[in-house]
Amino acid sequence: MRIIVGGFQHETNTFATSKAGMDAFERGGGWPALVSGDAMFPALEGTNFPAAGFIAAAHAHGHDIIPTLWCAASPSAHVTQDAYETIAARLLAQIRAALPADALFLDLHGAMVCEHLEDGEGELLERVRNIVGNELPLVVSLDLHANVSTRMLELADMLVAFRTYPHVDRADTGVRAFEYLQRRLEGMPRQPVWWRRQPYLIPLCWQSTFLEPARTLYERLGALENQPGVGSLSWCMGFPAADIADCGGMLWGYGTEDAGRKAVDILFQVILDAESEFAGTLYTPEAAVQEAMLLASCSGQPVIISDAQDNPGAGSDSDTTGLLRALITAGAQQAAIGLIVDGESAAAAHAAGVGTTLRLALGGKSGVAGDTPLVADYEVEALSDGRFLAQGPFYRGVHMALGPSACLRLGGVRIVVTTNKAQMADRGMFRFVGITPEAARILVVKSSVHFRADFQPIASHVLVAAAPGSMEMDPAQLPWTRLSDTLRLRPCGPTLQQWRTQANNDSQESH
Repeated sequence: MRIIVGGFQHETNTFATSKAGMDAFERGGGWPALVSGDAMFPALEGTNFPAAGFIAAAHAHGHDIIPTLWCAASPSAHVTQDAYETIAARLLAQIRAALPADALFLDLHGAMVCEHLEDGEGELLERVRNIVGNELPLVVSLDLHANVSTRMLELADMLVAFRTYPHVDRADTGVRAFEYLQRRLEGMPRQPVWWRRQPYLIPLCWQSTFLEPARTLYERLGALENQPGVGSLSWCMGFPAADIADCGGMLWGYGTEDAGRKAVDILFQVILDAESEFAGTLYTPEAAVQEAMLLASCSGQPVIISDAQDNPGAGSDSDTTGLLRALITAGAQQAAIGLIVDGESAAAAHAAGVGTTLRLALGGKSGVAGDTPLVADYEVEALSDGRFLAQGPFYRGVHMALGPSACLRLGGVRIVVTTNKAQMADRGMFRFVGITPEAARILVVKSSVHFRADFQPIASHVLVAAAPGSMEMDPAQLPWTRLSDTLRLRPCGPTLQQWRTQANNDSQESH
């Protein structure tokens, strides 16, 4: 069979400061740079992306894969209109040129918001259907953090989402998408879809499937999916930093009315019952460092601190200095932090050379409220061009391109400084500038959850801290305008309507 394959990914934090233009997709950073045609095969082979898993499974069945275009950019604020329209036009032109075909697979994210569009994926799928028609089987993979619209559900034969966070099953999701498509190619008719929208937002740091209740909920999903008459089940916990009407969790399933809809109804009730369990301890930077120093004094393994709110994997710029200041103030020793994304400081370190000490205004350049550069005299310990192969379970197989990079030292703290941003989710992101993460006492990682895949196995403890950044760990603190009035802004928290009423009352009292 001739199967067309393409991909276009972005996770949009509408409250972040930096937008994604064409350069963000062409640069890649923590993802392969934009590729077209046959160049897709070597760029994706062996990586942990849905398209890689899908292509490998389809080739194993002897199908003819027609590559079009694949790209992704680091999460950020909106995708610019120019970038969206340019990439979409290229992708659609290549899909049109590849026809006739027997099926189409698209590797999307599901939480793309553009300057001119709220539902980037829904719009793309509609344009695709206008080209291929309504009969061609169209299967789409989605991130666990997709903000799924009913438009997306109606336009695709099947949407299939990741089931792990950290997303270690991305390639496996591509395989599952192929297995469904194979059944369609063998004559199975398109199955009806049933869905339920989750009535509460979940902070990113408590969505991890390494933790409860998400771990058990996804185990239950897998068990229900194995029931006769159920074709597929997916649950996206949503990306709680997109001020759009469809922001939030969505559960959906395919199958017969007796089995498919019943499975969705059962799991939806379990998700409702688990609402209060999405909780944990969120430390201030100072408290996190003090606790980490205490724990590290009696442990032979590193204590990991998640700098959760400056996570570039959720749209932040990865340059705030709150936790770095806390480490320095507390006199932490054998500590390391990364990534601080500051191209100016990286360039200055390269100009100065290894072994020099230079005065820098490090980080703090993205304009996040409550954050400023940390001015100090830094020692340059190591330099790098930022290129290395990531081998941990999240980034597995990705050739990282972080640009001119350096390891700087300030007191007992070593700092990984890069030019391009990527989420600190692989131990290689310390090693490439000479830091051995296993030998550190304290590691601060700018990541909300993905770090757990590669760092939790070496950690004695994991702490989650809330320093300044663009990704609030309490969604109720964000200035929402577009959500449903009845959506709870955090588990067991106020609805948007209640939040507005309280805000108005507080404003009147202050006057």
